[in-house]
Amino acid sequence: MMPGIDPKKMQALMKQMGIKQEEIDAIRVIIEKEDENIVIENPSVIKVNMSGSESWQITGDSKIEEKGISTEDISIVMEKTGVSEGEARKALEDSKGDLSEAIMGLSEE
Repeated sequence: MMPGIDPKKMQALMKQMGIKQEEIDAIRVIIEKEDENIVIENPSVIKVNMSGSESWQITGDSKIEEKGISTEDISIVMEKTGVSEGEARKALEDSKGDLSEAIMGLSEE
């Protein structure tokens, strides 16, 4: 909150202005981007609703996780479809790492 202001008075003022806050008990927050994920560990998450508009306030320890195709995923696709490693990798890349989509795509061919 703001320094020097009684938290109860601040809550009352926010309520008068139509602002509602809700603390969310989250373990971690993941923001998925095209080529990477932003992972926030030990987050403090607050949902703010003001005049029907919802916004989120997130603080915590963040790190970047690169998206990639794991050898385990490649093996699963190869095992389920009987294709080569190269074909399995390409199918996973085309499906942006989605295992089921890669398997289904190769099974249809």
